[in-house]
Amino acid sequence: MAQVRFKVNVSDKLDYTPLDTIEDNISVVRGNFTTGKPRDMYWRKFQLNRLYSMVKDHEEAFYEALAKDMGKSRHEALMGDISPLLEECLYFLDANLAKDQKVKPRSAINRHDTCIVRKDPLGVVLIIGICRLYLLVTQRYQDSLVHVTNSFPPPPLHLHVAGAIAAGNAAIIKLSEIAVHTSAVITELFPKYMDSSCYRLVNGGVEETTALLQHRFDHIFYTGGGQVGRIIMTAAAKHLTPVTLELGGKWYVRNTRTVTCYSPHYIHSPAVITADADMKTVAQRIAFGKFFNTGQSCIAVDYVLVPRTHVDAFVQAMQQVVANWFGQNPKGSKDYGRIINTRHFDRIAGLLERRGSGTIVIGGDMDREERYIAPTVVKDVSFQDAGLMTEEIFGPILPIVAYNEIQDAVAMINRHDAPLVVYAFANKKKEQRQIVDNIPSGGVLVNDTMVHFSEFALPFGGVGPSGMGKYHGARSFQTFTHERSMMVKKQRFEFLMRSRYPPYTPTTYKMLRFALLTSSLKIKRIMYKRELKAALYIVILYLFFYLKKRFY
Repeated sequence: MAQVRFKVNVSDKLDYTPLDTIEDNISVVRGNFTTGKPRDMYWRKFQLNRLYSMVKDHEEAFYEALAKDMGKSRHEALMGDISPLLEECLYFLDANLAKDQKVKPRSAINRHDTCIVRKDPLGVVLIIGICRLYLLVTQRYQDSLVHVTNSFPPPPLHLHVAGAIAAGNAAIIKLSEIAVHTSAVITELFPKYMDSSCYRLVNGGVEETTALLQHRFDHIFYTGGGQVGRIIMTAAAKHLTPVTLELGGKWYVRNTRTVTCYSPHYIHSPAVITADADMKTVAQRIAFGKFFNTGQSCIAVDYVLVPRTHVDAFVQAMQQVVANWFGQNPKGSKDYGRIINTRHFDRIAGLLERRGSGTIVIGGDMDREERYIAPTVVKDVSFQDAGLMTEEIFGPILPIVAYNEIQDAVAMINRHDAPLVVYAFANKKKEQRQIVDNIPSGGVLVNDTMVHFSEFALPFGGVGPSGMGKYHGARSFQTFTHERSMMVKKQRFEFLMRSRYPPYTPTTYKMLRFALLTSSLKIKRIMYKRELKAALYIVILYLFFYLKKRFY
């Protein structure tokens, strides 16, 4: 059967979901989940196939939308957006993760019973892309309406949807209002490919997201900034709803009336370069981790720590890389993107202007109208710099902080909260271990940047303020699954159970104690010892009769 393709117009306008329809959407999805429809394995695979086809059939539309939203090149869009979702769909289509898992009982009393871990869906899940919310600050800025903005752009194609489908859930998906063109494409295609009785989209901003959070869901998966993550956790707590938060970056709070205040949490993704590293190779990989998507990624290199004696060599290598990749005028390069919107542009520009230390050695050019910020490197930055080092950058500005000894670099990173990822560039295993063992983080990548995100055999997620919960591949399935314990016992041999029933006696106590406190492993050891003794007795008896017959 030939695949039907739909013509897509990449719209500049994203129509918001009417507020009075949100409750109905949730009710419809929940009603269909209770029928068991999303649990059927054939149906799950069919929906994953449709999700795969939606992206595969319309790659060009997504490339165009991503270019309009963020100036992404086809290569970056393929690596960061298209390929991961297609790979995830294919993985779930091939894997059989929903199969019941039989486990061997440990207790002697259950030794002959059947123990199973079922993989049940959670129910109706809410998946939220990056959004903006309002909250009331009740301490220093009491009664002031504060606008909480995530300071990095969304992953426009939600990987998490594939995991939710594979696990048998129904879902409400809140698309990001920041990536207008990409969300508009998804909004147009999604109902044509996916079953709208179990999966529905919601578009909107503050009001729509707030309306969603007033309802009960069985799991909430949020990608964005820490402050909005706190708001979502507060809303989820009212219903005791579990959450997965992919935060990664620091967040900032902008008062819409009078003041600007900044988060007390500083969650960088730092890179540490040791003295024995190959600076040419390191510079290329650092540049990839910083200028991919113009630095607008939760795992982008936030700053780099370089041995004081190697700073100039690293700067020279970075200058060569930037010139080779983007030419003398990166603004004219088709491979270099743009900032997601003017608000984000102004924030990044402000960081550079407010810096109290450092010298710009690469780039520094900006064009607000085009939302262009050149690949920028600033050396001799103080670790206490009030501009570049106390707030996330999420843009193409790379501060270089010099250090003397490796333990100094470790100590500096540990002054901040645990990062989403630490990048360690070292050839000696001792130095690798020194960095990895002493810096807590969501993940670690040695001698490269960002590519660990594309390895779906590894779980991905933060720790502490950088997030909670994991996803990718099997871990995405686990995130949206309830592992339900099940035991099946036989009605025979009831006489063996008499020790647990009254009236209790010293004899039944001994029997019960033996059954409860003796594991299967201990029983095996006991049986082994008994069998060994029996075999030894047989050998001794055989030798006795043999010798008796021989000599007597």
